[in-house]
Amino acid sequence: MHSMSQPARILLYTCAAFVGLFPAAAAIAQEQAKTDSNNTPNLKVLSAGQWQQIDTAVDRGLEFIARNQQRDGSFTAPQSGQPGISSLCIMAFLSRGHVPGMGPYGDQLERAIEFVLSTQHASGVLSVDPRGGGSGGRPNYNHAIAGLMLGEVYGMTTGDLSNRIRQAIPRALEFSRMRQTRRKRNPDDHGGWRYVRAYGPNDSDLTATSWQLMFYRSAKNAEFDVPAKFIDDAMGYVRRCYIPQRGEFVYGLALDEEHYASGGTVGGGIVALSMGGEHQTEMAQAGGRWILKHPFTHYNRRRQSDDRYHYSAYYCSQAMFQLGGKYWEQFYPDLQKVLLTNQQRDGSWDREAVHDGQFGNVYTTALTVLALTPPYQLLPIYQR
Repeated sequence: MHSMSQPARILLYTCAAFVGLFPAAAAIAQEQAKTDSNNTPNLKVLSAGQWQQIDTAVDRGLEFIARNQQRDGSFTAPQSGQPGISSLCIMAFLSRGHVPGMGPYGDQLERAIEFVLSTQHASGVLSVDPRGGGSGGRPNYNHAIAGLMLGEVYGMTTGDLSNRIRQAIPRALEFSRMRQTRRKRNPDDHGGWRYVRAYGPNDSDLTATSWQLMFYRSAKNAEFDVPAKFIDDAMGYVRRCYIPQRGEFVYGLALDEEHYASGGTVGGGIVALSMGGEHQTEMAQAGGRWILKHPFTHYNRRRQSDDRYHYSAYYCSQAMFQLGGKYWEQFYPDLQKVLLTNQQRDGSWDREAVHDGQFGNVYTTALTVLALTPPYQLLPIYQR
């Protein structure tokens, strides 16, 4: 991952807006022309007509999300999922080349960003409910996803909005580091994050840690001060979550019901390694082989009881694009076929069938858009 100055990022996204949001087929052809190395995703895995179908599905999904914006700028979700879900929605628009203040969704994106900024508390946490309340202690997730979004959008904003983001991100980083360095009962949990309230035997888990690590990397790419130790500590925890005998990343390290692998943990583990520059390690490739053995063939159904279909599809798609080569070639064509087949008439995708159904289908639609758009390479955090 490389950093890009704010003026350069503004220019890039301004050009994207005026070019017409980069039709996927054109972006695919441009990317494929750069290199044909073994580790580069083969972006010719689909025909031009199939890429056009993906463009259409993504645009319909974004139209659905846009119709579900509330007066306060947020996108429809329960309070326990805010501002994380609104931030995922913003990133879904960014992944298609839409930018704040410009184009058909420019005003809506600015209002949504302002909503996210309004949720920051004196402690630096970005959460509607900073204490967790009845939400299962999810503020850490909301905070990390919102921080990630602000890091991504910072280089696309100017004026007062940019100034407010510049003030918010350092405060958010302080909160993340404070939570990261809290005393852990198990030394192996050092460097990771968990819920804001004690829950179970683990004081860190891989999914919360992956989001926080992406926030660190996004902020660093946007040229905020993120000491290497912050990232190194998190990477140490991610590596410890890898079980070499099974070739998978697990949710938590305590040997209990949370010591399991899912699409979210394995995909999240690969993405986390990529954030630390470890794109092609044996750990990452073993995770890629695990994903190929656990495909997304049956829509909204997963074999693992603790798996979330859309959440896992998001993480695994990003992970397999990072791995490239055979991993991408064998994964993406089947995934996009299932996702496009199951898009609803209104442009949405179903809410999660087993877990997290309470977050609704704006949430799953944002995740699905993000699962379909890695080849567009417009969201800086996921660029190879």
